[in-house]
Amino acid sequence: MKYLCLVYGEEALMREQRDRHCMDYVEELVRSGHFIAGQALQPVETATTVRVRNGKVSVTDGPFAETREQLAGFYLIEAEDLNDAIRVAAGIPPARIGSIEVRPIRELQPD
Repeated sequence: MKYLCLVYGEEALMREQRDRHCMDYVEELVRSGHFIAGQALQPVETATTVRVRNGKVSVTDGPFAETREQLAGFYLIEAEDLNDAIRVAAGIPPARIGSIEVRPIRELQPD
């Protein structure tokens, strides 16, 4: 089953983390067959939020929600079950200073 691991943290703390730690973990996930995709995101000040209401497009600078912890990146993984996904998420280096939200992927169903 596929799971999305969303990495959240305070940007100041995230900037202090070494990219090499995450890159090493990705290599480990590739070897174990868990890794599908993943990327780090640019800082939150580069975000743009798009909304469409009553056919009108609204564009706002910044993230959807203002919170202390910002979305910093993601890992898309293959795991046997939720427990396996949690084990993988616990190894993601930013989990030590932020949080990892683990969500199962819902396959879209054509009408």
